[in-house]
Amino acid sequence: MTQFTGTTAGAADRSTRRGRTRQATGGRKRRRSLVAYLYVLPAFVVFAVFLGVPFLQSVQYSFYDWDGLSVATWAGFANYASVFTDAQLRASFGHALVLMVFYAAVPVVVALFLTALISRANALRGMSFFRTVLFLPQVIASVVVATIWVSIYAADGLLNDALRLVGLGQFAQVWLGGYDTALPAIGFVGTWLNVGLCLVLFLSGVGNIHPSLFEAARIDGAGAAREFLSITLPSLRGQIAAALTLTVVSALKTFDLVYVTTSGGPGNSTSVPAFEAYNRAFQTGQVGSAAAVAVSLTVVIMIVTALISRLQPKDVA
Repeated sequence: MTQFTGTTAGAADRSTRRGRTRQATGGRKRRRSLVAYLYVLPAFVVFAVFLGVPFLQSVQYSFYDWDGLSVATWAGFANYASVFTDAQLRASFGHALVLMVFYAAVPVVVALFLTALISRANALRGMSFFRTVLFLPQVIASVVVATIWVSIYAADGLLNDALRLVGLGQFAQVWLGGYDTALPAIGFVGTWLNVGLCLVLFLSGVGNIHPSLFEAARIDGAGAAREFLSITLPSLRGQIAAALTLTVVSALKTFDLVYVTTSGGPGNSTSVPAFEAYNRAFQTGQVGSAAAVAVSLTVVIMIVTALISRLQPKDVA
């Protein structure tokens, strides 16, 4: 009986020690979690002060008719309704969709083609130079880029001079001054800007593919096209999703290129949501409408980003 009692007491003591150990471990984990939150706190404060609070204020302004100076009046959802009923605002979102083709779809396709060429020609001399040149537009300020392209598209600019030089002078025109050419001209600038970004992302992805996969494909007699479609392209799903996210968002929030090159003209043929928000807030005194456009644009960007993220491989997402 005494031995049984001693065994029971020993088991209880061990259980008590295990409980204390679990409590101590849990306390250490909580302290580590608290330390981690403290590291994040400064960035969170900056985000809250400079992004979170202004965004909430914009949401508040979007429910009022306000010119920025006089007393605001309650408008309810009228400003949001105008996003769908105002022809100019609907057109601006339509223009943003067109720019998505130039900013996202075309650069991704072109960059994939260049990736296929460069990845098979890695041994060529000067390849790093070409990579640098293709990425160079990303490190130039967008205002500088817009100013350069304004001069290129001018009536006596480089593009028209090149057309006349090759005997196509009949096609020369003021590209940013035509209703049919201004938006594609801005879109082409976006293509030129984003090809380098997509290319760098894709080349980094190709570098992570094990060379044995390519060797096995070549031993099996796969050509360049089959090798790209069967190995390279599936392996780049994560990079393609990242490239689409960055380029689509840049298309939807485009402002500086439009502001510098056309200011939304001619007429409203190149107006985009971000420019409309600026123009209504600071030029026409429609702060409530501008806030509604900005909030609507933010919601669209979040939805599109969430849809694109579904392209991510599960082990990456």
